[in-house]
Order: sequence, then C-alpha cells, then structure tokens
Amino acid sequence: MKLLISAIHFASRAHAGQLRKDKLTPYINHPLEVMQLLSKHGDVRNETFLCAAVLHDIVEDTSITIRDIEKLFNTRIASIVWEVTDDKDTPKQERKRLQAERAHLLSEGAKLIRLADKISNVKDILHAPPASWDIAERRKYVLWTREVVQPIRGINPPLELMYDELLVRADDILK
Repeated sequence: MKLLISAIHFASRAHAGQLRKDKLTPYINHPLEVMQLLSKHGDVRNETFLCAAVLHDIVEDTSITIRDIEKLFNTRIASIVWEVTDDKDTPKQERKRLQAERAHLLSEGAKLIRLADKISNVKDILHAPPASWDIAERRKYVLWTREVVQPIRGINPPLELMYDELLVRADDILK
C-alpha cells in the first residue's frame, strides 16, 4: 500500500496544473478514477496494477520518462505504463488505430488499465466533454473505444458490464 500512496503523490505532483479536455477538471482526477474503477468496481487488489493505473498517462502528458518510473517505482510498473503509453510523435489517427490493433497483445495489467481508462474517458465524453467537441465527434470517440475494448473482453466482467452500460447511456445521450 505504501507504493500506491507514493504513486498517487508522485502523479499528483507531475500532473499539477493540468486540466482535462473540458478545461475545468484537474487532470489528476482521471488517473485516480482509473485506479478507483479497478479497485472498487473491478475488485483489482494487485498493487502493481493500481500503481500503473495512477501513473498510466504520466509519460504521455508530462516530462517524466519511463526510466524515471522504473527508478522511482519498479520495472514491472514501468513496463505496464509503457504498454499503455501512446507515442505522441505518431499522428493521432495512427495512435488510435494502433491502440485498437494492439489491444489483444497487452499484458493483464495493461488490459485492465486500458479498459478502466476507456470507461473513465467515455464518462467524461458524456458528462464533461472536451470544450470544442460536437455530438458527432463525441459519438466517433465512443465508437472507437469499442474497437479498443472488444479485443480485451474477458479480462474483467464487472468492468465490462460497466462499460456496456455506459455505451447504452451514450447511445441515448448522443442521439
């Protein structure tokens, strides 16, 4: 548990001042929600997975490197974070395509984080969307998450049920 508290503290400092795409929500809320989805709703107790969940966007969105994570935490946490890190030098559409194409290759921890990340993001798309996104763009994002989640089904039925229920709500809200 001490490692998880350290990861939360580290992520909070690394994401300080960052906002989600709605331009209102502190960014740290997202990795904390991903961790909470895993622990509370997915019944995940593996501290390595929970630490990686809290740190999952840190390499993409801050100056922290994967080597920093490896030094400060451990190789396993760094490895999972690396698996779910998109290369920002790759064009956005290509990153999205690769995320869906490679989802089935992820480790157990990375699949769990990917699923919880998509749940958190879809919730945001429905209730605190990016300021500049219209309904069509929000719908397109939700559809893309299906491509990412489908290949990792079977990893955590309670989280998959939560995701499926969100899709039903999305269909209703984003008509």
